[in-house]
Amino acid sequence: MITLDRRALNRATLARQLLLERTRDTALSVVRRLVGLQAQDPEPPYFGLWSRIEDFRVDDLTGLLHSRDVVRATLLRGTQHLVTADDYLWLRPALQPMLTRWQKGAFGKATAGIDPDELADAARGILARGRVSRPELGRALSERWPGRDPVGLARSAQGLLPVLHPPPDGTWGRRGTTPFVLADRWLGRPLVADPSPDDLVLRYLAAFGPASVRDVQAWSGMTRLRAVVDGLRPRLSVFRGEDGRELFDLPDAPRPDPDTPAPVRFLALLDNVLVGHHDRSRIVEDARRPYVVVEAPLTVDGFVRGLWRIERPAGRSRAGRGGEDRAVLDVRLFTPLTPAEAEAVAQEGERLLRLAAGDAGDHDLRVRPLDA
Repeated sequence: MITLDRRALNRATLARQLLLERTRDTALSVVRRLVGLQAQDPEPPYFGLWSRIEDFRVDDLTGLLHSRDVVRATLLRGTQHLVTADDYLWLRPALQPMLTRWQKGAFGKATAGIDPDELADAARGILARGRVSRPELGRALSERWPGRDPVGLARSAQGLLPVLHPPPDGTWGRRGTTPFVLADRWLGRPLVADPSPDDLVLRYLAAFGPASVRDVQAWSGMTRLRAVVDGLRPRLSVFRGEDGRELFDLPDAPRPDPDTPAPVRFLALLDNVLVGHHDRSRIVEDARRPYVVVEAPLTVDGFVRGLWRIERPAGRSRAGRGGEDRAVLDVRLFTPLTPAEAEAVAQEGERLLRLAAGDAGDHDLRVRPLDA
């Protein structure tokens, strides 16, 4: 059995994730290829697509949200993701066992003694009137169950019921009260009644492989996928990691030479390439994992080498706000850069500033050690 080292896994994953070379595919195609984008905050999905698509523009994604081709919902690991509408229809019901556990773990105290099906039916009845904000839903549910935490009741609906968060919520620069809509009404189509867990595993491997069973489970939040992977074994290629664990992959998936060059990339906060595996050493060292949970990472030669953020004067941090101000890309490094690496970071950083702060009067790049 072929053994794949850390660098081989890095290059294979970057190839699947379109991080070795930007694509000219549409934003819709890329969202589908990646099986979704982490979307706890509005801007990260835009940065995620920008790092992968040639000439990406903010409107490319915003338009898909308004046209309902892409939707925002609680999905993988119980976190907010953007996925294509077509994928939502099978992915949401496939993840229901995990979302049921998520609801119990996060809001079980708030809903103790309440029948989950009754809570879901009550929420559906309220949402049948159309778009309802999370506070409005919580207040309406608390009238049914007085004395219960309205936030816990409303957020439980995200795990128990297929609901979406329609635009402008989740679009570039837009934050506010999260609205809910029923998924089947928003999309005008029913969800898949009995989705196959095989599809979940196969789509994951196409986007994140080669990977172990624990990797698939860490990405999805699902458990007991060993039997599913074993059932697919005749259709898969099997490798071994340096630690001896089995790694599964699609036979025809790209696995580039480990020496393939990997360009500098400013990744989005919580980009799924960072959190899509149980063993994340293929892209970030274990000692650096706590940093990339709270700040966006910079990769050099395919591995996390630093963190980045954009600083602007107060009141100038949102797209569409004009004025002569300076936008500073602040880069903090774990290890020093070579002159060639520093030049590549500067060039890619200027591209990032044009996307994120194109209305700024001036751009600047500040590179310093992490502890400076």
